Amino acid sequence: MNEGKQRVGSGAGETATEPVRPVWVLTPLESVGPLRFGMFADEVRAALPEAVELSRFSAEPFYPEIYGLQLGFHPAVPAVYAYFESTGRLFCVAADAAHGPRVTLEGLELTGRVPAVLQETVLDLHSSGTHHVSYGPRGNPGINEVGMVLRVQDTVDGLLTRPVLVGREWAAHCTDDWEGSIPECEWLGRQWSVYNGSDVYPPPGYATNWPAGWTAPF
Repeated sequence: MNEGKQRVGSGAGETATEPVRPVWVLTPLESVGPLRFGMFADEVRAALPEAVELSRFSAEPFYPEIYGLQLGFHPAVPAVYAYFESTGRLFCVAADAAHGPRVTLEGLELTGRVPAVLQETVLDLHSSGTHHVSYGPRGNPGINEVGMVLRVQDTVDGLLTRPVLVGREWAAHCTDDWEGSIPECEWLGRQWSVYNGSDVYPPPGYATNWPAGWTAPF
């Protein structure tokens, strides 16, 4: 194996030619890796000097003041999505399933895992009484008291997990895609389970009520 490369692990989703990704420890409701919830955009950029800002986009169709930054450790390769509320504070972070940092919670790796494998492990946390796992209306699992939702993402290695994380002020009902604070764009695309006959949202032929001019950024 070449230095700086790693092969596919058990459900981890790495490829044989992918550079080793940074490991970010989740401190629930406070921080993930070098990013602390409540930071401003300039502080986020300073905390990730090795990252390239790939784009800035509107994250919510009905709240244009909420925006996201797409960041990558390599040009044109998204790795981290940082979301800012109307006051400019960081409130949500998502790790790209294929290229994002390897986010861990109590030693459990959350990024780029096979959904069924990770779900079984997360449910073990629930059964042990450590955390309470709940499911949103579209079947995405998460833990409100940790500020975590697990989403899925299509990658060249198949469907893998994408952790979406929020800070303390935004954690209430975060697993609920209707009432929680996680941006609308993070709920789109492939779903953890089939919802109303489709594993994609919006499903084919579904007419959204998004304002004219807003489109999903990715």
